[in-house]
Amino acid sequence: MKKADNFFDRVYGIVRLIPFGRVTSYGAIGTYLGAARSARMVGWAMNKAHNLEDVPAHRVVNKKGLLTGKHHFEGTNLMQQLLENEGIVVLENQIQDLEKVFWDPLKEVK
Repeated sequence: MKKADNFFDRVYGIVRLIPFGRVTSYGAIGTYLGAARSARMVGWAMNKAHNLEDVPAHRVVNKKGLLTGKHHFEGTNLMQQLLENEGIVVLENQIQDLEKVFWDPLKEVK
């Protein structure tokens, strides 16, 4: 599990860089980390991030902007509320205008 733990730490490092009011996807994080087909593993890392206060896990959604990780947050709508508090519009568990708020680490991280 040591190798996975290291990958998880790398995922958390990228998630910490997502700016306020922006979101990214599991796949975009995996691609940035050189593991393009590892969206599911990024999801596993995010599932374990709910106890890490400095990891804004609510800013990671699926490639279509769906709040697929919402059941890992306390309460029924916490993930949506956190996103809406940052000015992101969410309707029926999906980010609206995803292309405007999407943060691509390949383009943004130097």
